Amino acid sequence: MIGSEPRYDRIAILLGFLIVLRTIAAATLPLAFDEAYYWLWSRQLAAGYYDHPPMIAFVIRAGTAIFGDSVFGVRAGVLLLSVAATWAVWRSTAIVTGHESTGGMAAILFNLTLMVSVQALVATPDAPAMCAAAFFMLALAKVSQTGEGRWWLAAGVAAGFALLSKYTAPFLGLGALLWLITSRKERHWLASPWPYVGAGIALLMFTPNLLWNADNGWAPILRQFGRTAADAPFTLRFLGEFLGAQIALATPFLAVLMVAGAGRVLASRNLSQSPQGLIAALVVPATLYFLWHSLRGRVQGNWPSFLYPMLAVAAALAWTPQGHGQSPWLVRVARLLAVPVALVMTLFVYVQALTGIVPIPRDPLARLLAVGYAPVASEVEALRLREGAGAVLTTSYAQTGWLSFYLPVKSPVIQFNERERWTAWDAPDVAGPLLYVTEEWRDLHTDLSARFDSIAPIARITRSWHGRIVEIYVVYRISGAPGPLFGH
Repeated sequence: MIGSEPRYDRIAILLGFLIVLRTIAAATLPLAFDEAYYWLWSRQLAAGYYDHPPMIAFVIRAGTAIFGDSVFGVRAGVLLLSVAATWAVWRSTAIVTGHESTGGMAAILFNLTLMVSVQALVATPDAPAMCAAAFFMLALAKVSQTGEGRWWLAAGVAAGFALLSKYTAPFLGLGALLWLITSRKERHWLASPWPYVGAGIALLMFTPNLLWNADNGWAPILRQFGRTAADAPFTLRFLGEFLGAQIALATPFLAVLMVAGAGRVLASRNLSQSPQGLIAALVVPATLYFLWHSLRGRVQGNWPSFLYPMLAVAAALAWTPQGHGQSPWLVRVARLLAVPVALVMTLFVYVQALTGIVPIPRDPLARLLAVGYAPVASEVEALRLREGAGAVLTTSYAQTGWLSFYLPVKSPVIQFNERERWTAWDAPDVAGPLLYVTEEWRDLHTDLSARFDSIAPIARITRSWHGRIVEIYVVYRISGAPGPLFGH
């Protein structure tokens, strides 16, 4: 398969293996705390939430409506979206390269990245954002292939779903505009109504969230785009972290192919006429922003996830040896090692998450996922019953989500602080004593002492996995609130 026409039976077998493996992991691994948080969103559907637009809540709600409030139910929707995104990457690549086999290779490379292996498994906003980006790319590829304006309507629908998934979606629109400006073949669309109608569809779909933001002081949008001020001091501290994270999440040799493929497109003498220019144009605006951001603050590893459908196409382009002339030695090595290294890395991450076979100190996967959390939740429920507590109080959305999902009896769980996260919920009015549950390192019971008459420690609970301590929780009995819990 290296640099040649890959066989379709091999493509189908490898894709099927990766999808089945992801499905098994999705049904087996406990929820990450973000997933439990978004599951709570899905119980109270709204046009917007504090952190993100609402699409992930609707995706989770669809899955749990079929499979119940189970781990697989929470993740079923994103698994289906990953299959749809894979198909869109395949079709887009086949269109812009003219080779069906290169499309199949792009689909494989897309699924082999750690970014997709993780983000297409867990129920977070990145999954619908990646899928929407893949279909946005496909719609624009069809515009280039067919010259038919109706594909701009499809692009508008995809852009609307992207906007409802994450607030980074406008970078896709900037990429489409850059494509029209730089492509001599496609520039005529700027004088046509079709792109503007498509943009209008996207804006119309996004309007409910805009209205929700207006009613809530634009807090989510300001929070997302206010993470780094333009006047923040220049630093190189985060640039290496950002680049290193993306090399790891792409897997090293796939990262080489992505860069090489994008470089080949940008260096093409025929760039303004080639449909492959679309791929580079969709990637450039967001990449430039993330690089700029990394010179002033941290870029979280998952933020560029919506670019990976396009980056997979770029990697597939580099996979095919370039006509005449010799490819750089690093690209030749990357073609040889990209698939096996990415497959080994993916398998290791899944096996480690499932078994914890390698004893890693403060294992980040164990801390991210609710491994060993069910016994903690059972002990908390036993303490609640023993103390006659009316609800469980937390001071982090992570504990609020996990306890809400894993408590044997769905007892009320309330986050005392950060009430802006729960604007879709009515403020609860709870009588009687409460249990305060928190991680030992995040113990805020002193902050609660001004609000309650009595705060007494009653337990320490250890979350462990294969005999290794993952987290220690402390539990307090609190009582004597001099009025409604939130002062309403």
